[in-house]
Amino acid sequence: MNDFAGMEDLLSDFLMEAGDMLSDVDSKLMELEKSPGDSSLLNEIFRGFHTIKGGAGFLNAGELVTLCHLTENLFDKLRNNELKLSAELMDVIFAATAEVRHMFGALQQSQQPQAAPAEIISALKDALEGKAVATIKSESAPAPAPAAVPAAEAKQTLPVIEAENVDWDALYKALTGNDIVEQVGAKRDPEVIKQAINEEESTRKAFGRRSTDVPGSTVGRRGGDVPAAEAKETTIRVDTERLDQVLNLSGEIGLTKNRLTHLRSDILQGRSDSDTLRELDLSVTQLDMLVVNLQNAVMKTRMQPIGRLFKKYPRLARDLARSLGKDVELELIGEETEMDKTMIEDLNDPLVHLVRNAVDHGVETVEERRAAGKPEKSMVELAARQEGDHILITITDDGKGMRPEVIRNKAVEKGLITNEIANTLDENQCLELVFLPGFSTKDEISSVSGRGVGMDVVKTNIQKLNGSIQIQSEPGKGSIFSISLPLTLAILPVLVLRLGDQSFAVPLSMVREILPVTPDALQQVSGKATMIVRGEVLPVLPLTQLIGWGSNEHSEVGVLMQFGNNSFILTADGFVGHEDVVIKSLDTFRPKGVAGVTMSSEGDIVLILDIKELLSDVRGN
Repeated sequence: MNDFAGMEDLLSDFLMEAGDMLSDVDSKLMELEKSPGDSSLLNEIFRGFHTIKGGAGFLNAGELVTLCHLTENLFDKLRNNELKLSAELMDVIFAATAEVRHMFGALQQSQQPQAAPAEIISALKDALEGKAVATIKSESAPAPAPAAVPAAEAKQTLPVIEAENVDWDALYKALTGNDIVEQVGAKRDPEVIKQAINEEESTRKAFGRRSTDVPGSTVGRRGGDVPAAEAKETTIRVDTERLDQVLNLSGEIGLTKNRLTHLRSDILQGRSDSDTLRELDLSVTQLDMLVVNLQNAVMKTRMQPIGRLFKKYPRLARDLARSLGKDVELELIGEETEMDKTMIEDLNDPLVHLVRNAVDHGVETVEERRAAGKPEKSMVELAARQEGDHILITITDDGKGMRPEVIRNKAVEKGLITNEIANTLDENQCLELVFLPGFSTKDEISSVSGRGVGMDVVKTNIQKLNGSIQIQSEPGKGSIFSISLPLTLAILPVLVLRLGDQSFAVPLSMVREILPVTPDALQQVSGKATMIVRGEVLPVLPLTQLIGWGSNEHSEVGVLMQFGNNSFILTADGFVGHEDVVIKSLDTFRPKGVAGVTMSSEGDIVLILDIKELLSDVRGN
């Protein structure tokens, strides 16, 4: 039922403005905890709650108004020095802001929010009356970091079957629109549905809700309807100067198009003198330049400061540190760095895992730091900067660091690698073992860690963004996780290769160099073709073998490919050249090993290959 019929635009505007305002309040609360006596911060937070309350009142969201009113009154007393800020009071305030965000979730589903939990209301009233405040754990502290759902699977999130008395009709409806329905067919047999879900690997990876969270279920948070998971934002705020630039370029392209139309008419009428041809050449060149500029200008409209994502994490680190008895400060650097909005959204879950791991695994307790002669407060730094056409994000902590030999022994103990393989690994390769599925150094499972999930998902999701992650660590000093990502995924620099008459594209970021391939240069090692490049023996993989076209012994070109620590030579009949292409995704049907398609300058379809996926398929065989 829509409680806001006829008010959809107003509700949407309120949620956008109030959501940004609440995020700003969270950031200011973190600053206030460091400077409790800052009157300007208290005034700004007070105004934030007052503004949210006003908008909620206009929408008749009574429970939200009540919660904001109590919190507003609390800040009124704080700014008038009638109350003193304490860690317990901050916990209550953070719990209130978390509840406001929950209420926004209900509003997003066009439903009136439920009343806030009684313990939060009671704690706020006690604080206003000057009574001792009971400790309230923030909801963001104990909850485990959500497993990052790969972008390709995000649309197929299904409920997990846990309860014995499942509403199978509701469950079947929840499955509608997912590939698994094809397995279930029109049957509503519980065993058939349960078996189909449990056997579907991609569905298991996408699990993110309990059986009680099935749409339509009345069992959920505080016994009421559970708002659906927050959908990705489909709107974006753009600086008017950038839009003006797009408009100006569009106008210039229109003028150039008119000029080309006139020249086309002249040429069709038989006018082909040198002046006309020169005018045609100049107009085409100008159009090419304008299109490139327009493309860049449009891409800039998608660019957003990464600070909008970063500002979520100080609160996360603070709540987790308090629950673990640690004193941690998260410092943000490079918040103004811009990157593609869609990438910022997909980067959220990996960064959540890394920040939580830094607080949980990386830094020590106050007692441990004191014994080691370190400052009691641990520092975790989240930084971003642009390097060429890439963004570098680093998560640095000053904790106990990582010991390669401990990681290697733990991987052997858990059966993730053999002793033989372990003995061949250098220190960097030992650190990379933390990305293996199932790896964890924790012996006991807690609500925060120990399950061996997270780091492998982090690496997988970053690779899906055409990025890479590396680790540096010094025992006793701390660790650095470095993530390198392209500025955008919409335009991809590629190298176009040729097999017969068909063209294929590979990401240029993986290409180190192009080499001639001659029969004399090929050597057989253990029955497999190799080439020696500057003293390095590299495996040779024909593109035909990689895509399953059989063998081709007439390859003339080799492309030295590298991603991570892996290098090999990919052979093909030839190469067309380097192009910056616009990727067209294949939503309904995506062959394995194909990341997307594009069009060549001749109008032919070019498949963009997913080299990592193709290599994993070859290794699996």
